[in-house]
Amino acid sequence: MDRFLDERGDEGSLVTGANCLYVVYDPVSRRCRMARAGHLPPAVVSMDGGVDFIDLPGGPLPGVGGVVFEECEITLSDGDLLVLYTDGLLESPAQDLDTGLRRMRDTLSRTLPSVTPQEVCDTLIRELLPPGRQDDVAVLAARMSGLDMDCHVTWDIMAQDDMVGQARELTARQLACWGLEEESFTTELIVSELVTNAMRHGGEPITLRLIRDDNLICEVSDSSSTSPHVRRAQDTDEGGRGLYLVTQLTRN
Repeated sequence: MDRFLDERGDEGSLVTGANCLYVVYDPVSRRCRMARAGHLPPAVVSMDGGVDFIDLPGGPLPGVGGVVFEECEITLSDGDLLVLYTDGLLESPAQDLDTGLRRMRDTLSRTLPSVTPQEVCDTLIRELLPPGRQDDVAVLAARMSGLDMDCHVTWDIMAQDDMVGQARELTARQLACWGLEEESFTTELIVSELVTNAMRHGGEPITLRLIRDDNLICEVSDSSSTSPHVRRAQDTDEGGRGLYLVTQLTRN
């Protein structure tokens, strides 16, 4: 996924509030999950030039307690362009938001598939930046690119003790198919720790996924909605070292 970020703001400006847009793209399924908190919805430019602003629930601003943010999930095709932006790009005392959105749609509809994300950002800022603006501007453009079928593999793991050994075997076999035998020992250890952690603290469904891209990526997911936390175990502790060990053997 190619991406380019362009930020321009007025030095010394006072920030009194904030909004947020959170996007997660899965290059295996090509599904994109997103949620927003008072932020403008992203735009998607398809390969045929069609432009859509995602129908995403607005949500309250960050910091408002007791509110559940709704998420939206869409499927993106290879070559689609995802564009995120702040309202400073579109709105000013001389131009309302609806007018800015119409101009943005017109500009993006002229985007050719060969145009890079950086060129898209430059064009939007050059053509849409309103005169007399008082807000900062941020634009992010990302060209979607999924993974080929032979670059990833996924297994469902049952929460049974003997499945940890089976997960290691599946991992070793797949790495051999990819010609990555030299990475087998470390990767098996990582898989063992992550799968064990998912069984003890998460629960089914448990999924193990290996991705061979620029780096070898190991993913383990479970049913828990909480995030695991690394801690330093005391000398007398019998457990609690697994995630710390994983962090020492991997690179974020």
